[in-house]
Amino acid sequence: MFTEPQSVTISGTAHSLPRVASGDFSGSFQKDDGTVAVDVSHQFAKRARSTISIVHQKTTADPLIPAQNVPYSMTFRLVVDRPRYGYTVAEQKAVVDGFLASLQASSGANITKLLGGES
Repeated sequence: MFTEPQSVTISGTAHSLPRVASGDFSGSFQKDDGTVAVDVSHQFAKRARSTISIVHQKTTADPLIPAQNVPYSMTFRLVVDRPRYGYTVAEQKAVVDGFLASLQASSGANITKLLGGES
């Protein structure tokens, strides 16, 4: 079980996310103002699938009507899909760690490329 509260630092600001929901294979954490939320879930069938996501929300000026503010949100999701058997947790972690490291290398160059629409 994930500890409570979860903490996520965005642009140098730490956000405390207390648990707001819990299920058999899921948990949700959310900032008191609702602008940052983390969800964790697991599905177990022929294959196992674990998902963690963060949703960030903000309100800012409408680019077409600057005098009006509109809400915006974005989601980042990490999904690990694997066979029920055949990989140890350590082996799974090594694959995830290696991939995340490749995205974060060179000050996040590959993340920047991804967000810029490169393939």
